[in-house]
Amino acid sequence: MIKLKRAYEEPKPQDGRRVLLDRIWLRGVSKEELDLDEWCKEVAPSDELRRWFGHDPEPWQQFRRRYFEELEDRPEVIQRLRAWADGHALTLVYGASDRPHNNAVALKQCLQREG
Repeated sequence: MIKLKRAYEEPKPQDGRRVLLDRIWLRGVSKEELDLDEWCKEVAPSDELRRWFGHDPEPWQQFRRRYFEELEDRPEVIQRLRAWADGHALTLVYGASDRPHNNAVALKQCLQREG
């Protein structure tokens, strides 16, 4: 089971394995507060793609397509995240304030697609 959670929300035991997906550390949040199992920077969108998107919902579909293309170059990370979610709770932790349009939403969709 894959869950999504903003980094500013309180960690809960039912979150299971908690993985931060952002390339840059979040402002005002300590590592202890996040209670992470891993900071998976390598799965974050490239700086170029992140800046281009800018959390603007208008190009969301194009962002997803481009991000999925980037993720194709990181099969080992995708396999590892899928394995962690297989039969266990995996919470993808992100910092964006736009809940429906962020890299965690897109990554979850990527992970749930057939291998």
